Amino acid sequence: MAGETARYAAQLRRELTLRNRSYARGRVHVESYGSAPVIVYAPDGGRHGNFFDAAYAAIAERPDWMRRFDKIHAQAARSLPKSDRRWRELDSSMSSDALLMNIFCTPGVIESAAIRNALGIENDAKPTVRPNDQDLSLGTPVFGWKARVPLANGRFDRTEVDMRLGSLLVEAKLTESDFQSRAAAIVETYRDLDSVFDRDRLPRAEIAAARWMRASEFPENDSQEFESVLGDPDLASAIDTVFRPPGEPGYASYQLIRNVLAAYAAESCFCVIHDARRPDLREQWFQVMAAVRSADLRTRLKVMTWQELAALLPAGLQEFLDVKYGIVAPGKIPSPIEGVGDCAE
Repeated sequence: MAGETARYAAQLRRELTLRNRSYARGRVHVESYGSAPVIVYAPDGGRHGNFFDAAYAAIAERPDWMRRFDKIHAQAARSLPKSDRRWRELDSSMSSDALLMNIFCTPGVIESAAIRNALGIENDAKPTVRPNDQDLSLGTPVFGWKARVPLANGRFDRTEVDMRLGSLLVEAKLTESDFQSRAAAIVETYRDLDSVFDRDRLPRAEIAAARWMRASEFPENDSQEFESVLGDPDLASAIDTVFRPPGEPGYASYQLIRNVLAAYAAESCFCVIHDARRPDLREQWFQVMAAVRSADLRTRLKVMTWQELAALLPAGLQEFLDVKYGIVAPGKIPSPIEGVGDCAE
């Protein structure tokens, strides 16, 4: 599974790079350093190359949406040319958050009955709203919504959910490798973990040690276990060999586990939106859903592709998604990339 995930993610990143390299001509942008470059855009007056014009205009009118640009690009110092303006995560052509906002900030999208029906949003259903929570009115998406996931010690994990729209929580994925892993000692602090999941059915992972260690750092009885790696001990070098110590037990797909718990606590639905070119992400989501105990909760867990969503969007936005992302409605063929043949491998 890990190998397939890496292959699907790399293929999609490559296609997005080729598409955006063509799309970026005439738009303010830079290209990251390295063997797998990424196109990163900058604002240009009232426009932004990474955004559909109507969506960006709507974002600029809402301070709460504009605050999403406060998140600084984590790799900018090492991988991007210096700029007078600090690079933001939403500037990246690989950003799933930018894709999410391109769609749901475009005027008319969230008002569409077809969109609401596809997402399973009930027009007359009021979500649970607590004092001091962010605006959760049914007509207004909240990006980066702070959930309250109860912990066993009585506190809350204020985890960030990509979007909340009415009674629906959304996790958006594009080129991310997976849904992250986390140590079991952390995941098992959630109060409702065993109420919601059969933990024996949740996907597991080994959390790698922070650093590799030398044999001399292991107790003698442990270091002897590595003699077979060296072959015949009589021929072994006296060099202090470096080994990777056993990892810490953990859970795979941590973001999904956490967000299902968030939906359970908020009495909400939860949907993963991913690219159809990433069947590996859908499979990981199905593994987590299969571990949910309650049939009622399972009916509130959904999956959708950007391609399925694209079929319901305005024509101009569909064209933007096709050219820039290669996202088209099921049954349609994405537009060719200028100067490039078939990029699928």
